Amino acid sequence: MSQKLICVVGPTAVGKTALGVELAQIFDGEIISGDSQQVYKYLDIGTAKASKAEQAAARHHLIDVREVFETYSAFDFVKEASQVIGEIAERGHVPIIVGGTGLYLQSLIEGYHLGGQVDQEAVLAYRAELEGLSDALLEKELSAYGLSISLSNRRRAIRALELARFGNDMENQTPDYDVLIIGLNDEREKLYQRINARVDQMVKKGLLDEAKWLYETYPDVQASRAIGYKELFPYFAGEVSLDVALDKLKQNTRRFAKRQLTWFRNRMSVDFYNVSDIESHEAIIEAVHDFLESK
Repeated sequence: MSQKLICVVGPTAVGKTALGVELAQIFDGEIISGDSQQVYKYLDIGTAKASKAEQAAARHHLIDVREVFETYSAFDFVKEASQVIGEIAERGHVPIIVGGTGLYLQSLIEGYHLGGQVDQEAVLAYRAELEGLSDALLEKELSAYGLSISLSNRRRAIRALELARFGNDMENQTPDYDVLIIGLNDEREKLYQRINARVDQMVKKGLLDEAKWLYETYPDVQASRAIGYKELFPYFAGEVSLDVALDKLKQNTRRFAKRQLTWFRNRMSVDFYNVSDIESHEAIIEAVHDFLESK
């Protein structure tokens, strides 16, 4: 029987963490962070990690599993999340992935694994190129690699081409997961208000101190390039005012939220719920219940 897996996805600041904790409490679940930045120790505020109270309310995984100076990739996530899912299932609990890093979640769910040595940017660029091809040109590309795959499933054809081109550095296997993907969203203006308010709240919680520590200690690591930190570095360098830096942070976060939504809408099969609709919450609980009860 396939392992049931629940995913809570959506743009930043939409309320994924709170819903994940609630679902874990209702359905005896454990949470796996699906966020590329929450793996780093000490970076709590800027990455919007679940609070200590939220982590106490539901067991969390893949948070604080890397030092700030270490790297983390989709390959790492797939490997570690797969292991954790198995451990959660062995305990008789429901694995619930909560996060907004679309590449990580898609890689896990579809069995598309980026190997440790592969140039991920090159893979993504090639994928984008293939997605823009007509069926005729995609068929020609398949023929060039000696592949014969029906274009009734373009995603499978594109995945096969990626493996053919980058095969020495990639792994691919189909995972045995039965997945329910819950997408949270809101009206654009309300979402942007949420994002702006979150940034203001982060500042009150101590974001500047956290970001300054990163700037002074590890300014060139992968983690320092994340939204929430890189926008403040020019302020610490005396190049811009704090107001300008925070405005840039809010702007970049809003743009990031838009990219997240585009990814989930175009690349994954997601059932979206509007968090401002009072009926959405009840519908989500019912959908999860029906999913877990189904054979």
